[in-house]
Amino acid sequence: MLCAYIIVLSTQYYTDYAHNPVRTIAEASTTGHGTNIIVGISVGMKATFIPTVTVAIAVLTAYHLGASTGIGDGRNAGLFGTAVATMGMLSNAVYVLSMNNFGPIADNAGGIAEMSMQPEHVRGVTDLLDAAGNVTKAVTKGYSIGSASMACFLLFGAFMDEFSEFSGIPFTTVDIAVPEVLIGGLLGSMIIFFFTGLAIASVGRTAHDVVIEVRRQFDENPDIMTYKAKPDYERCVSLVTKAALREMVLPGLVCVATPVAVGVVFRMLGESSNRPLLGAEVLAAYLMFGTVTGILMALFLDTTGGAWDNAKKFIELGNYGGKNSEAHKAAITGDTVGDPFKDTAGPSLHVVIKLLSTTILVAGPLFIANMGTSAYP
Repeated sequence: MLCAYIIVLSTQYYTDYAHNPVRTIAEASTTGHGTNIIVGISVGMKATFIPTVTVAIAVLTAYHLGASTGIGDGRNAGLFGTAVATMGMLSNAVYVLSMNNFGPIADNAGGIAEMSMQPEHVRGVTDLLDAAGNVTKAVTKGYSIGSASMACFLLFGAFMDEFSEFSGIPFTTVDIAVPEVLIGGLLGSMIIFFFTGLAIASVGRTAHDVVIEVRRQFDENPDIMTYKAKPDYERCVSLVTKAALREMVLPGLVCVATPVAVGVVFRMLGESSNRPLLGAEVLAAYLMFGTVTGILMALFLDTTGGAWDNAKKFIELGNYGGKNSEAHKAAITGDTVGDPFKDTAGPSLHVVIKLLSTTILVAGPLFIANMGTSAYP
């Protein structure tokens, strides 16, 4: 529970415009679009420090407290302690879900106020709520990735136990000095970057199609700009809905098929070199490296997107020239880049991290060479 609280405070510090990191992005916007992007990325990268150290301390503390209880052997008792800590962190889930729901509600309220041409003071109130919603969304994502990292440690323990049972050979260590194992780790890290690139590119392609459609409607019906005619909302909604389904087919296949392919290929290499656990060892490295890289990447993407959004909100309050100033235009660029970071790639990585563990566990028997004496008939 303390781990969750510290992650929440850290995320709030890096995404709330009441604090220095977001204000530095807003200040950087006064010198152009490029500096806004540079400072925003630096803020997101630095924001990974506190959650990572916090989770590391939580896992170590929970593991060794569990191991000291004397329940069974030390390793299983340590895993039990980590499981209890993970459940303690998840005990706050109801509050986190409430905060997560608040963000989109406040965001859409602002959109409704603007589209229905409400007085300026109404939009001012919804802007403040939207800024608070950006913080709560970022907070819940930080909490989510923190709990996922603790859960993945348990899944990794289950991974090693399951492969020991399948093979009938003790599987307690992973030696990354073995070239094949190191390659597995590199592939695990790479797949996180590749998936992130696919997700962000999908947003870019869809946004391109929407912009072209909006421009077409403006050209064909100029009365839209004077509110004398309504745009064809259904067309734009249809575009993004179909794209949301279509564009995620390849990233989903990559996440499921890659660990299976890696495990099968290195299992075959293990059979040819009399190393029955080679496929399992390579996948262990794949899982470890992929999980660690995914946690850090998700923290970076979630925090950076929220910080960019609130830097724009801070300028819209009248700082650094306010709305329609050059700083505001630069902040809009940062917010546009941040949207696929915090709304698409970042949250998707939370799923990918758990999906890697689950896929490898489910397909476990495929990766064990037929050389050991299996515990199963």
